[in-house]
Amino acid sequence: MLDLEIVPERSLGCDAWEFVLGMHFSQSVAIIQSQVGTIRGVQVLYSDQNPLSVNLVINMPQDGIRLIFDPVAQRLKVIEIYNMKLVKLRYSGMCFNSPEISPSIEQVEHCFGATHPGLYDSQRHLFALNFRGLSFYFPVDSKFEPGYAHGLGSLQFPNGGSPVVSRTTIYYGSQHQASSTGAGAGGAPLPELPLSCYRHTLHLRRCDVLRSASATHGLRLHMFTEGPGRLEAGSRSVCRVVRFGSSAQRVCAALGAPARTYYKADDKMRIHRPTARRRPPPASDYFFNYFTLGLDVLFDARTHQVKKFVLHTNYPGHYNFNMYHRCEFELTVQPDKCEAHSLVESVGAVVITAYSKWEVVSRALRVAERPVVLNRASSTNTTNPFGSTFCYGYQDMIFEVMSNNYIASITLYQPEGTRPRYAVNSIA
Repeated sequence: MLDLEIVPERSLGCDAWEFVLGMHFSQSVAIIQSQVGTIRGVQVLYSDQNPLSVNLVINMPQDGIRLIFDPVAQRLKVIEIYNMKLVKLRYSGMCFNSPEISPSIEQVEHCFGATHPGLYDSQRHLFALNFRGLSFYFPVDSKFEPGYAHGLGSLQFPNGGSPVVSRTTIYYGSQHQASSTGAGAGGAPLPELPLSCYRHTLHLRRCDVLRSASATHGLRLHMFTEGPGRLEAGSRSVCRVVRFGSSAQRVCAALGAPARTYYKADDKMRIHRPTARRRPPPASDYFFNYFTLGLDVLFDARTHQVKKFVLHTNYPGHYNFNMYHRCEFELTVQPDKCEAHSLVESVGAVVITAYSKWEVVSRALRVAERPVVLNRASSTNTTNPFGSTFCYGYQDMIFEVMSNNYIASITLYQPEGTRPRYAVNSIA
């Protein structure tokens, strides 16, 4: 049984780890993965067809805990303890819920102090005691009428008839009404990313794709990270530009060291070539993976210059879900001119974001070509439970589209004939 400490308006955890309001989904998953054997039977709940309107939820049924994430920002907004019998709970070191201690109204008031009068829902027969950032819900028998004793917001019950807490929610601010419906708590306010979750990395606010009429030149990244010193308790903003042709050193200077470097696999058909035995194996192109930016940068193995950018949207149900944070990009595309009956039809620019649906984008861009079906399989599992995705090429872009019509990733590349011989010397 987990023995956890509640911090109202902030967190639920212990000395080794804690779930903090505002933390990213991937950081919560990393905590759970580090507690294999202690936290078991975890479920991830999401809507495949409406991933932006239905909360993203991590359910831990063996511990009676539910973590509710904002579906757009993918950060933790409500912590719900829905089965009090499966967990021990403390506040400021004082235990108020355990197999030996029943979380009655008197016990809660003794541990947390007085509060303003509680709220009674006569339709659901539910009584709530609300503190800032914390609410307790008590099921009440319909035969008891609400009446307040000594101004503490308690119902008057006969001896031994006081109800016990059935559910506890931790949230940000004082909007307890917005958090009173559990997994449907869509109106709960979302705090900023806590400083404890920065972890000395850059996080993305916005990514502007720099383009001319029909060609991509680079990215302008608006980022934030910790303040420069311990005395500055806050974040600082950083803006950098990376372009096609930039060297690996200049990308590192602009974005910092990558979270991981990935080398593309060798061509497996090379063994069948006549010259395969006489030539040494070619060097491999390599990626800089920036997971908290939702970005991959591909470098040419020979020139060590940028030749591709991959922007990830991190939708649940995709093969790479939870590997990257969502890249909040804005891409403005000028559609190709359409010639019909010797007349040139002018079409306005199309703005594409991480939340655009492909059916709208393809209609505006008039993408006619058939997609390439992309099948992924891991080394340990030959099947992909999420199914295939579909890749559409347009100008110097490749759109990877999921079956629900949301864009999973966009690859921006520089055609072979337009690559510069030398690195671009501007990073800002």
